[in-house]
Amino acid sequence: MEYLGWDQVEMGAILPSFESETCDIALTPRDKRDYSKNNTYNASVADWRVFKPVYNRETCIDCQNCWVFCPDTAIISVDKKMVGIDYEHCKGCGVCAEVCPTNPKSLIMFEETVDNEEALMKWPEKKRKEK
Repeated sequence: MEYLGWDQVEMGAILPSFESETCDIALTPRDKRDYSKNNTYNASVADWRVFKPVYNRETCIDCQNCWVFCPDTAIISVDKKMVGIDYEHCKGCGVCAEVCPTNPKSLIMFEETVDNEEALMKWPEKKRKEK
């Protein structure tokens, strides 16, 4: 497979993340997956990130929404449990934080310059539903 330039990809083109079948991909270790040459797993996209997701284990329910919807396989999930974020491949799009269903969210976007421990100290409290 040859690499495509940004101006060679047709509108609406699909760039698959993997070369082979993906039915057991969640059970396959990341370093054993057959990533496509066009997948950002093979190249860092983090250099231009402005915002990054910070992950809070205490609020996570391991729903896997973030893993399913991440366009760059930057969510690290082992045995269907969220274990972290691969910041080398995360481009900071915010999809993971958007699809997170917890209250408060388990993934919140912070500026790239904010240290993760500092971000965790700023985590919001659970919002009570009004009746």
